[in-house]
Amino acid sequence: MDQAPGAHAGATTAPLDLQDHLARLEAAGLLTRISRPIDKDSELHPLARWQFQGGLSEEQRTGFLFTDVHGAAGERYDIPVAVNVLAANPAIYAIGLGISEDRIGEAWVRAMAHPITPVLVDDAPCQEVVLEGDALTVPGGGLATLPIPISTPGFDSAPYLTATLVTTVDPETGVRNMGTYRAALKAQDRMGVRMASRLGGAGGYQHWLKYKKLGQKMPVAIVVGCAPAVLFCGPQKLEIDQDELAVAGGLIGTAIRTVRCKTVPLEVPADAEIVIEGWIDTEMLEPEGPFGESHGHVALEDYNMSMQVTAITRKAKPVFVSIVSQVTPSESSVLKRVAYEPLYLEHLKQALNIKGIKRVVMHEALTNLRPVIFLQFDRSAPQTEIWRGMQGASTLQAQCGKIIIAVSEDIDARNADAVFWSLAYRASMIDDLHVVPHRAPSHGPKSGKRAQDGTLMIDATLKHDMPPLALPAERFMTRAKAIWEELQLPRLTPQPPWHGVSLGDWSDSWQKMADHAVAGDWRSVGADTYARRHAAEFKPETPVRDIEGKKK
Repeated sequence: MDQAPGAHAGATTAPLDLQDHLARLEAAGLLTRISRPIDKDSELHPLARWQFQGGLSEEQRTGFLFTDVHGAAGERYDIPVAVNVLAANPAIYAIGLGISEDRIGEAWVRAMAHPITPVLVDDAPCQEVVLEGDALTVPGGGLATLPIPISTPGFDSAPYLTATLVTTVDPETGVRNMGTYRAALKAQDRMGVRMASRLGGAGGYQHWLKYKKLGQKMPVAIVVGCAPAVLFCGPQKLEIDQDELAVAGGLIGTAIRTVRCKTVPLEVPADAEIVIEGWIDTEMLEPEGPFGESHGHVALEDYNMSMQVTAITRKAKPVFVSIVSQVTPSESSVLKRVAYEPLYLEHLKQALNIKGIKRVVMHEALTNLRPVIFLQFDRSAPQTEIWRGMQGASTLQAQCGKIIIAVSEDIDARNADAVFWSLAYRASMIDDLHVVPHRAPSHGPKSGKRAQDGTLMIDATLKHDMPPLALPAERFMTRAKAIWEELQLPRLTPQPPWHGVSLGDWSDSWQKMADHAVAGDWRSVGADTYARRHAAEFKPETPVRDIEGKKK
């Protein structure tokens, strides 16, 4: 493995475990402590969910730390539960890497190019407490000691682990994989684990196929709570032979400490909060679900993997971490978006050398990033580059890019209303639309599924100059905003476009008319147009330049 330039042990500014991260969030005013008793089975996730469904801006979201957690049957837990602490917003994600928000994309590109090999240690905080044997099955023991929440009360079949790093090893190559897969409680020493088997799905599933072929059970260790940089690698969809722990080291500029598990031949982050060890059956599958999935629908029962737990190890005083997922926006979608978007932009710019590409936006609200992608281009981009960019974005990952829409740089691609405006006035549904068939079905509900899908690409960029956007010019809107605030009217949250802007079809003479108008000199404009009257030889609404142009 390479080492990132200038990186060495101890050089990192990133938190090296979850509790260090929580302390940094609190210092930054991004952690809300909740000491009121909270039921993990019916109250905890709904409360955290209101940050995404309650009309709050992204900047207003914080992490939550629940310090008085109980269960529906009266169980009491001495382990706090943290939710929204990984990616409720990009600022929280950036604190997890010890960098500013604008450097997130750069950090990922560097980390994948310069991974740092983990370092093995003998003693680890994650093994201060070890539960094995009878301690897993006694009443209230094993998994029942952990305050595992129900994510979608009213629909989920069980409490689920969500903020996981599920560690497996390729039995042929020894390459490790760490993926973020859901795991349902089935018994105090058994879980149902879902690893995506679709095209572009889970690396752990590929390992499972190899163990199945060998007729062996698959060793597995599920990490719950660790340095954010480590957990961020789980949902990132790295190359299947790329060690996530080495990439995590590259993210923070120093090697991740690992320790050997107690009961399975695997290594896990030494500074993790909780580790669940065990074996996954390769001969028998067990029904798992329903569970509220990140595609925004409830995933119904599927046959999935059955894991027999052989040990639970943890810190003496751990924090349990969970992720808010389901309907987007969510913590899960922010976790992906802040890393996926710069990586897509880097791919288009560097790997494909697309000219004029400025920004990649993966639509988040309800659609969960994957199906709908907007590409922003500058006005100089040739149409050939626009189409190459859309094709590149639709094929980079199998699960992403069912609908690709290209827009010009004046369109805020984060604003779906602005994108629809661009579609309405800048795209011809004859010339600017292309459908590519034979796309594999993507991440989504299985009810009434189809054997295959397609890719829709639309060029909604400016093809020619257009009149200005009909809003007051920026200087007038800015001055009015200052008056608004002086009057202490309700707080404004401007959404682009919030002022008029020229789109090319605008002459100096028209600008002079507008300048005269705001100066109160509208009479001079009228005098000018009176002098330019013309005989009514054509119908009203005939453009002036069509007539005056003929005179020249």
